[in-house]
Amino acid sequence: MRTPTPFALPTEPITRADLVARGVTPRMLRTRLANGDLRQVRSGVYLRGDLWPEGARERHIVLVHAELAAHPTAVASYGSAALIHGLPTPGFGRWEDGPASVTVPRSGKSVSTGWAVRHTGPLPAGQVQRDAQGYPVTSPARTAVDLAAHQPLPEALVLLDSAARLICASLVTQVRRRDYVNPQLAKVSADLFEEAAATVRATRLRPATRLADPARESVAESLSAGHLHLSGLPTPRYQAQIRTSIGTVYPDFLWDDLMLIGEVDGAVKYEQADAYVLEKEREQALRDRGYRVVRWLAKEIMLHPDVVMARIARAME
Repeated sequence: MRTPTPFALPTEPITRADLVARGVTPRMLRTRLANGDLRQVRSGVYLRGDLWPEGARERHIVLVHAELAAHPTAVASYGSAALIHGLPTPGFGRWEDGPASVTVPRSGKSVSTGWAVRHTGPLPAGQVQRDAQGYPVTSPARTAVDLAAHQPLPEALVLLDSAARLICASLVTQVRRRDYVNPQLAKVSADLFEEAAATVRATRLRPATRLADPARESVAESLSAGHLHLSGLPTPRYQAQIRTSIGTVYPDFLWDDLMLIGEVDGAVKYEQADAYVLEKEREQALRDRGYRVVRWLAKEIMLHPDVVMARIARAME
């Protein structure tokens, strides 16, 4: 094998044309690919071989960056933008299992190549920002609207609520619990959703954007809120402050006039060894204050929402 001709191996995805512009010849390229110093990430885009990550999430992001290198006017969007921002999926899937998604600012039809999807649509400057590596990505509001426009109401709220929390956190120096229930901060996120929905002409999403609430802390809470709205049951307050004998607590759902609290339980709540005992103490402190408590599981609201709604309705009786 020939000794590889020295050249600076790319630490970010780079196109063949850009490598050639730097003086890399086809023979140099073939040699480096053959010995593994260089890796072809997608057709015509390369990366230093040892920088190809092992994790599915990291690989997806590299593929997105490669797509952006191949299409300089493109912006990471849809599921790829959700992955970059850390938005949750409404169901059991993972964003990284889907194709790299970008949006290009020109008219025409979307294009799917198997490893990537190129959407088309307007990209106002206010709806585009930069990720940690400096690549363009749709803003949390635009990302949530792009994805929520294709989801029914309960699932749409998962995306909108999570994006609203990101927006609230970006508006303060150090986010605190009370910032998520600040109506002024919530209005900023609502306005950004309305603007993004108008940009992509997703008028059908307006009812969902008006229901979005940054106070909701989990996928299960957002799904529950959506199903509560569809069922016609009274709207609760979310993460409301209640003072008890063991301190201030913040229940997931509170119907003040009924003295009824709703709690949705997931595995995350009980990761600590004593979490279950602490939760029981918390519930008893609420009962001592005269509150009743109705509970359901995250998997129940995902798989059997009708059962959960019936349980809440019975508790309200």
